[in-house]
Amino acid sequence: MYLAADNKKIVASKTERAATGSFMLAGGTPVASPGGKWEFFPNSHISHHGTACCDIAHEWLIAFDYAQLNGGDKLSGPRWMREHSAWGPTPWPIHWCEAVDAKKVDCGVHAAIAHEAFVARGVPAYRAQFIQRYSADAARSWRDSWGKESVSDHWIDGDAIYHEGNAVQVGTNEVKLWDGSAGWWINPRGDGGYGSLAAARIEAAVDDFPDGLHWGDRRIKLNQWTKI
Repeated sequence: MYLAADNKKIVASKTERAATGSFMLAGGTPVASPGGKWEFFPNSHISHHGTACCDIAHEWLIAFDYAQLNGGDKLSGPRWMREHSAWGPTPWPIHWCEAVDAKKVDCGVHAAIAHEAFVARGVPAYRAQFIQRYSADAARSWRDSWGKESVSDHWIDGDAIYHEGNAVQVGTNEVKLWDGSAGWWINPRGDGGYGSLAAARIEAAVDDFPDGLHWGDRRIKLNQWTKI
């Protein structure tokens, strides 16, 4: 749910150039586009110390996921992550040796770990970004929690939040969307209520899927926010 420190200035300058539009979040708040203030946010990436500590941590992650899968369907969501590390504030940057030991991590860490697990299983997977609708009360509670840990709450804007997950390819051009922090697959037939998707973005090579990827009955164009 955060970005590497060396990307902050780049993201800020791009955000200032966001094009105007008429998309609205719950509550009638107009934003620049389906991506709003997060139009140009990059996916979060876990750092590497360049030494054995992070190599060992990464190898442990892959081995642990393999053990948890226990011969099951490789398309099964890695729900063990939610049990291993609860969702909560994460000071960034964070390194692999820190991420696998943390008992509380944000969605950026969950998504990065899930991506490594899916890829190691041989499953085509892509990083995904979401904007979800919640409530003002929930937003206030999360701001308090992140503030107590002195961690940025940039991911909250009114009653909307920025969230990260994964797009897992299950057909020629079809994906399922995984929310590692919740430990479930997002229902493409969901309604517009509490916790629902307002917009989604999938990061992948456009040449591989020139018409985008299908999620349920929806087609999501690559590398740009799509209103849900």
